[in-house]
Amino acid sequence: MFQRRAREQYGLEINAGPFGINSRPALILEKYAESRGKGDQFHKAVMHAYWHEACSIDDPAVLKELAEQVCLNIENFDDILSDPTFDAQVTADIEQAYEYGLNAVPALVFADRYLIMGAQPYEVLKQAIERIQEENIT
Repeated sequence: MFQRRAREQYGLEINAGPFGINSRPALILEKYAESRGKGDQFHKAVMHAYWHEACSIDDPAVLKELAEQVCLNIENFDDILSDPTFDAQVTADIEQAYEYGLNAVPALVFADRYLIMGAQPYEVLKQAIERIQEENIT
C-alpha cells in the first residue's frame, strides 16, 4: 500500500529496507556525522540506502560503507557507536519527539503549528500548505 501510494501520488519509487530493525546505531552515527559537519550528507545517504536500495541500516557493514561514502573518519567505529555523548543526543531527540506527540514516521511539522504523522495522501499535505498560506495572507 505504502509503495503504491508513493508511486501513484508522488511519483516516487520506494524499495524499502527491512522493517523492525534497530535504527539507533544509524542515529548515533548521524550525531557523529553532525559533529563533523557531515550530518546532512550522512542522513541523505542512510535514507537513500534504506528507502531505495533496501539496505538494513542496522548492519555495521552498511553503516561503515555509508560513512565512507560521505568521507567520515570511522577508524574508531565501535567507539563512536558506544560514545555516551552521541547516545545521549539520540535519547534527547527521541524524548523531544515524544514531548511533541510524535509517534509515527514520517512526521512533518508545518509552520511550527501543524503536525502530520504517517504516510499521508498528497491532498492532506496540500491542504496543510494551503491553510498556512491563507493564514499568512489574512
